[in-house]
Amino acid sequence: MRLKARPEDFRVEELIELPRGPGRYTYLRVEKRGIPTMAAQILLARELGISPKEIFFPALKDAHAVTVQYGSVAGRVEGPVELPGVRAEAVGVGPRRLSTADLRGNRFQVVVRDLGDEAERLAEELRRLGEEGFPNYFDEQRFGSLGERGSPGKAVLLRDAEGALRFYLAEELRGDPEEVRRFKALAREHWGDWKYLLEHAPKPSNFRSVLTFLADHPKAYRKALNLIPPRLLSLFLSTYQSLLWNRILSRWISRVFPRHVEVEIAGEGHRVPLSVPHEIVPRLKEERLPLPHLRARYGEEWAGIVGEVLAEEGVTLKDLKARIVERAYLSKAERPIWCFPGELEVGDPREDELFPGKVALEVSFALPPGSYATLLVRCAHARALRN
Repeated sequence: MRLKARPEDFRVEELIELPRGPGRYTYLRVEKRGIPTMAAQILLARELGISPKEIFFPALKDAHAVTVQYGSVAGRVEGPVELPGVRAEAVGVGPRRLSTADLRGNRFQVVVRDLGDEAERLAEELRRLGEEGFPNYFDEQRFGSLGERGSPGKAVLLRDAEGALRFYLAEELRGDPEEVRRFKALAREHWGDWKYLLEHAPKPSNFRSVLTFLADHPKAYRKALNLIPPRLLSLFLSTYQSLLWNRILSRWISRVFPRHVEVEIAGEGHRVPLSVPHEIVPRLKEERLPLPHLRARYGEEWAGIVGEVLAEEGVTLKDLKARIVERAYLSKAERPIWCFPGELEVGDPREDELFPGKVALEVSFALPPGSYATLLVRCAHARALRN
């Protein structure tokens, strides 16, 4: 099975309720192809002659896709903006910038390619998951800031400022582009030689402001850590928090559903039931699980599992507060444990024009905010191979 063989195979459009009323903010509908949201933000800001901080997107969208999402700009934007890979047009004005609370979900059109004999079973399992739902894990896209040696977010929570800086400056993370990987190899070899690393840091990059400070204050790791953009520090924290949440849910599933298969997420296997009894579906539609943080409270059924998972990581709930960073925090949200796709339509298997001798399958559906289309397809595929 292959997803995202080309950007056109994975189309997603945000469903949003724009704020109403007069105001100084312009709301933009942004269509992009094959680039990440942050890169689109920089390109648009450059074209509009403003700082990237003045454009706000309430959600990040996949780079390897064709996506439509919404952003807000303080001030007026006249006419469409056309750039390579990005098109933006004003769709309204309002009293405030957009927020995640404005998002209602996402609508997807996906082409699954490189299928063999399992194509019919995959179509059947997708339809079944439309009724039974699937575990609402965070999927691979959430874990770009994980590294082979661990997580910068965990280092922050354990108050290891130098360790967190090592992850940022010297350890390869899953989402690092090649230029950054080359620089980090240099940083591992010359750790502590801040002036040398400043000379070789990518331009432009936030590495440079951190290294400029360290060149003058070589051991002031905590202050240097706080020079990393708050949104990136928050991403480090949320990545680790999401990793823990996935492990908690997976362990619960193993106890509630004896028959299950595994899907791999960020190098870890997580359980997916082979079937969901009808009588448990109402509970799955209502159950919410807090993201782990200092003040999170869990019922008896969950508390033991949370304790086990945290103990295996060498942390406790008391550690789950970002005490050494000033403008980044762990989320205190609750997340539904199950996801139920809406408006699901599955096409008939057809010849795959990109992979001769193979089969392609088209599927469209809508998901709530924060749920992953890739996970729906991979859960269905795992079940199709097992059943």
